[in-house]
Amino acid sequence: MAGPHRAELEALLGALTGPGSQPEGPDDAKLDYMVMPEEMRVFSMASIPSDASGHEGGMAAGEAILSALTRVAAGGKEESVDLSGLGAGDLGFVDQLLGEGEVSVVLGAEYQAQESVLAGVWRVRQTSSDGTRLSDRVDIGAFPAGFLGATLARAKPEATLPEQAIEGVFNAPALIAEINDHIPGTALRDGPHVINLSLLPHTEGDLTFLESALGQGDLIILSRGYGNCRIRSTGTRHCWWVRYFNSQDTLILNAIEISPLPEVAQAAPEDLADSAERLAEIMDTYR
Repeated sequence: MAGPHRAELEALLGALTGPGSQPEGPDDAKLDYMVMPEEMRVFSMASIPSDASGHEGGMAAGEAILSALTRVAAGGKEESVDLSGLGAGDLGFVDQLLGEGEVSVVLGAEYQAQESVLAGVWRVRQTSSDGTRLSDRVDIGAFPAGFLGATLARAKPEATLPEQAIEGVFNAPALIAEINDHIPGTALRDGPHVINLSLLPHTEGDLTFLESALGQGDLIILSRGYGNCRIRSTGTRHCWWVRYFNSQDTLILNAIEISPLPEVAQAAPEDLADSAERLAEIMDTYR
């Protein structure tokens, strides 16, 4: 899976549900489910092509991806491999070679990324408003290149209090103060600062207040590596709304995380190394 392994993710869930907070009662307000774009895909095992004949362009792309992945896994910077010049047959070959993994990402209406079954290898496409494909590439790294920077560039430096009065507000103003206290120095901290809304008493007014104060970002992440995790950037820098759902799609954990990027959305260094080994074995079958 992308990001932390199972034990690490269980530790993260434990941190999100840490001691000192009260469980949400039946009368407490619940957040609406995040609406995920329909074009986002979910996990699907790769169907390795049985024959590479006639797919010289696809093979060359596979070799370029392997070379880049090997360098990144060894500690190099993230890299991209352009697929825009490939024909439909060769693109299909690359798609089969990589498969579809556990993490899907949408940035606004233009950019979509799908992690392959090789953690840290991302299929990234840019499309126009009418669905025309403008660019097609493979990114190799913990997260698709440029997505995080674009989100941060559009975000405000801190949460701002709503201009209009909101009825029924209880805990939200104090939470905004806590959020703004922890935004500075986010990149220097060892771990995220998490506000677990599932274990805090809150009202519908509190949720409305938080949504208004934080704003809504345009980066949406769906991870099915361990349960179902849906992450949305807010309009405030380094603030993420993280929601876990069970198999019935019922919200079971709801939190605001202050971090550069939630770990569950990222490929870990050891995952990149494993992906390089796996892709090398696959490419050897065609040589």
